[in-house]
Amino acid sequence: MKFKAPLIPGRLIKRYKRFLVDIELERGEIVTAHCPNSGSMKSCQTPGWKVMLSTHNNPTRKYKYTWEMVHNGFCWIGINTGVPNKIVEEAIKNNKIISLKGYTDIKREVPYGQNSRIDIYLKNDKQICYVEVKNVSLVENDGFYYFPDSVTERGRKHLYELIEMVKGGHRAVMFYLIQRNDGTTFKPAIHIDPAYAESLKDAYKNGVEILVYQAEVNPDSITLDREIPWDLE
Repeated sequence: MKFKAPLIPGRLIKRYKRFLVDIELERGEIVTAHCPNSGSMKSCQTPGWKVMLSTHNNPTRKYKYTWEMVHNGFCWIGINTGVPNKIVEEAIKNNKIISLKGYTDIKREVPYGQNSRIDIYLKNDKQICYVEVKNVSLVENDGFYYFPDSVTERGRKHLYELIEMVKGGHRAVMFYLIQRNDGTTFKPAIHIDPAYAESLKDAYKNGVEILVYQAEVNPDSITLDREIPWDLE
């Protein structure tokens, strides 16, 4: 996924009210930008870190800038939770995910389950596959990638919706996209949301597949890179 226009560099001042962030641009101007991430953003919001912003000229938008990524001194970290669906869809269409090849019908945000929408709906003449995509931006001192970074009842609901799809004879995939490259293995964050961690184990036991991929994040583009090992314990 390439950005439509060059991103604007700056330095992080502070994030607040979940969806707002103050940034000092390189020219010295301080702006308030939209933060497209409702999580805790633990390990992603240290004041002084370099950031990149996208710009929007829509006059109906309250904030011109959107926070896209942050640099922790080692790597760029994608924080926009609206990006992973686009990246995964693009990778599927380009046959970059071996286990998701062979589908002729690819759609986004298709209604399913109990008042839910699946991130990516795949279909061929033999099978329907439901793919739920989650953004992973948390790494802790042990070097593991973790999800979620805050308690998520909605995330648990999605897991049980996927279980029901498997029971109905369909394929279901929980896809975690890691938007950074300074960790090793993916794990559910049992220390943050033990209920979600148990629900993920339950989903896996009931036939929901788990795919974990790392993205290559830089100010020009964000693209699917490689598969990452995972551990549910």
